[in-house]
Parts: sequence; structure tokens; C-alpha cells
Amino acid sequence: MSTDKKRVQFRAPNRLIDRADALAAVLGEDRTDVLVTALREYLQDAAHDDALTQEIAAAYYDDEITFDQLKALVGAEEAANLRVLKQQLDEDFIDEVADA
Repeated sequence: MSTDKKRVQFRAPNRLIDRADALAAVLGEDRTDVLVTALREYLQDAAHDDALTQEIAAAYYDDEITFDQLKALVGAEEAANLRVLKQQLDEDFIDEVADA
């Protein structure tokens, strides 16, 4: 895991932050640790959600996200598979247009 860190600021409902603070107190951690763990776990789960993976793939195919962003979201192996598929789709499209 990278030791580089980026400061992030966001607004959240008071109740949600109060719950994070309470959990941090129970665990003997600070709020940041709890929020980072929650975000990490959410992103891990999201990478294994088929519907969301399809949305991520579509964003990549439409050039809305880069390959590096794709890899960060779905992992290196899945990203490589999606890159090959995108190349095949692009080649098929070119062939169809050339034949038309």
C-alpha cells in the first residue's frame, strides 16, 4: 500500500460522523482511520459487484476513465481483459465501417 496521502475534505451528515466517532472510540482509532477503512472496504466490495463493474467497463469503453483508473477500480487482471475487449470492439467497429 502506498504511503502517499492526499488530504480530502467533504461534508457528511452529523449522524454519520457521530457514528464514525463512536466506532473510532471503541476501536481506539481516530476518525480518519475508521473512514479510510470504510472507504477501502466499500471500494473493494464495489469492484466485485457485477452491475457496477459493467458501468465501470462502459465508462472505460467510452473513454470517460483512463486505463489506470480502470485498473485501480477493478484490478490489474480484469483491467487487462477489458482493455483487450475494448481493442477488439474498436477493431470490429473499424471493420464494419470499412465494409459499409
